[in-house]
Amino acid sequence: MSELTTRVDAGGLWERVEPLLLQCEKPTRYIDSEFGAVHDDDARYRFVLIYPDVYEVGLPNQGHAILYRIINKVEGACAERAYLPWIDMADLMRANDIPLYSLESFTPLRDAQVVGFTLQHELCYTNLIEALDLAGIPALASDRGEDCPLVVAGGPVVYNAEPVAEIFDAIMVGEGEEVIVEFVEEHMRLLDEGASRLDMLHALARIPGVYVPSFYEAGADGAMHPREDDAPAVVHKRVLSDFDALSPQAIPVVPFGELVHDRLAVEVLRGCSRGCRFCQAGMTYRPVRERPADSVVNATLAGLVVTGYDEVSLTSLSSTDHSQIEEILRRLDAAVDGTGTSISLPSQRLDGFGVKMAHLAAGSKKGGLTFAPEAGTQRLRDIINKNVTEDDLFDAIAASFEAGWRRLKLYFMLGLPFETDDDVAGIADLANRAYAFAKDCVEQKQRGNVRLTISCSIFVPKPQTPFQWCGQVTMEEAQRRVGIIHEAHLHKGIDFNWHDPRSSLIEGAFSRGGREMLPVVLEAWRRGCRFDAWSEQFSLETWLDAAAACGIDLQEMACRELEVGSPLPWSHISAGVDERFLSAELEAARAGITTHDCTFENCTGCGVCPQLGVDVFLGGGSRDR
Repeated sequence: MSELTTRVDAGGLWERVEPLLLQCEKPTRYIDSEFGAVHDDDARYRFVLIYPDVYEVGLPNQGHAILYRIINKVEGACAERAYLPWIDMADLMRANDIPLYSLESFTPLRDAQVVGFTLQHELCYTNLIEALDLAGIPALASDRGEDCPLVVAGGPVVYNAEPVAEIFDAIMVGEGEEVIVEFVEEHMRLLDEGASRLDMLHALARIPGVYVPSFYEAGADGAMHPREDDAPAVVHKRVLSDFDALSPQAIPVVPFGELVHDRLAVEVLRGCSRGCRFCQAGMTYRPVRERPADSVVNATLAGLVVTGYDEVSLTSLSSTDHSQIEEILRRLDAAVDGTGTSISLPSQRLDGFGVKMAHLAAGSKKGGLTFAPEAGTQRLRDIINKNVTEDDLFDAIAASFEAGWRRLKLYFMLGLPFETDDDVAGIADLANRAYAFAKDCVEQKQRGNVRLTISCSIFVPKPQTPFQWCGQVTMEEAQRRVGIIHEAHLHKGIDFNWHDPRSSLIEGAFSRGGREMLPVVLEAWRRGCRFDAWSEQFSLETWLDAAAACGIDLQEMACRELEVGSPLPWSHISAGVDERFLSAELEAARAGITTHDCTFENCTGCGVCPQLGVDVFLGGGSRDR
């Protein structure tokens, strides 16, 4: 676009959409005027945030809510929302020539200045193509003309977005609160000046944390290298410079219908340094920063008043690691006493303190409690650096049932590096002993029955982790290991759930793939793949056929071992953790040696703080309990 213009649809798009609502399920997905939505019909710049899944999955996303509020504070700019229509509505929209639109103003996405996607997981990739097709926007950045909006992305998957990088004009790496403002303000200035699309990309690439994929090409070594002077050799993630200055919760848009996570979310802590070697979030969200108790409590109470929610989730990767979590929970309990409001923690530490905090959060509402031993033997827990013991688990169970819980869920992973059949059998053995122990705890108190669920996911190696070089187990091997647990005669009071190894194969192939994978995404979408994260829509056969047509073996891609020290498809994107630290952690895993948490002891040398130039909120030893 050569100039900033208001592009609000005046052609009666709503009048064309409204009759379709009687023909689709959950019509509240497609209408406007929810409480908390921001409307600005006079805005000269529209940034449409699109979550590539249905409304009830996308609306609770905390990152979306934060960016929505931040963009709407930029003078002259307006953030609007869009979600991917479910299959019935998408088909109706195509049949009636209705483009994908933003909810706030019913502006077609193709008429916005920017369309921004959240990349939450690899199984959303065909949904990106589906959304752009519905919007009438070319799928590839190279095919877009001067009149097309910029298509950008952010989110957890950007640490290796190469399989879909060529879809995007720009990708924002890391925490978006500051870079999004810099991006919007610079883009508005460029539009006012009448800059060409290419000139815009050159200017935007100079913003720290902005990755312009078209400015990079694959070298003979397999890594991506800049081919433009504006493109840095390595794009470092952005870290919010003043974490405490940001409100711990953005007052959300309150929906008409029920959401997947239908509650007020308040972020208490960002980052995790426990150092689990399988965990991408634990590496890429560093450093650890806390919000003061006053800030959390005040924001929570204000949010409850504004939204009317009766449940609050104190969110983070490990909320019970907050040094003031006990004070926070006690103050919130006192403030909401008698109102029917519940406080929940998304994760519990596997120790007595974690149970104590869960007890404070739950009050009298004790549904179920979840712990994550991750592995069935201490040997394997040491390999993955989980740093919990069997005694920790049994102490937690005893404390849980003493406090009144009767339902417990244990999370494990199958296919971890260096896992043996004994480790797999150890999951069943640990579950049986945990159940017997819990049953004994209950019988001593004569207080009802016990229900235990064990849930196993298939390990997928992720970029920017110590296990990024490791291969994934094959589908057949994953299924065989599931069979070991089935044959281990779990107690009839134990429910056993496991993740489908077929979808894990797709996730793994794209997790560590490069740009050679984009044709597979496009071909899978052409063959009908969409909503691949939904089990009823997922088709492995279609994915395998699409990959074969592109000359790609998905199982080989997912299960290949990568050589330490060799260039990786994501080597030009940095989360701040030094690759030498990651390779040292892989060797420590191989030797079964654990690494401590730097927020309890001294620095482990991961490199985040010096590489990103940040001051951590918490120093070594400051959370000693």
